[in-house]
Amino acid sequence: MQYYKKISITKDQIVPIAEKMRKQGVLLAMIHGFVTDEGKLNISYEYQLGDTMESYTIEIDKDDSLPSIGDIYDLGAQWPEREINELIGAKFDGLDTSKRLFMPESMLEGQGQIFVTPMDELIDKAHGTKKLEEEK
Repeated sequence: MQYYKKISITKDQIVPIAEKMRKQGVLLAMIHGFVTDEGKLNISYEYQLGDTMESYTIEIDKDDSLPSIGDIYDLGAQWPEREINELIGAKFDGLDTSKRLFMPESMLEGQGQIFVTPMDELIDKAHGTKKLEEEK
């Protein structure tokens, strides 16, 4: 069984926690982010410690920035930080965001967008049922 432990942190704790975890050989599982109903950014740094996933979470204003831990966890942190930057506009000090991961270069900075296709359209496309109905 895997356990989940959520721990609220401050901006000043992000780098020291990452350095401590890296020194102890703890894996950075992922960095997640989302925009709350109040328009704040919720960012969590998840570390795998044995059978426990420790999630260090911070909530910041959209205009605020966080320190990058890319120098500590290399691509394991740089990629999710860039992804979060592109999709929800979170800023990470020291992170190279000169090129986009997913969105077109012509898209405005911090204006990411997720394209959602309804499930019935995906099923129709996968099974060709829409095309068969149109041929009738």
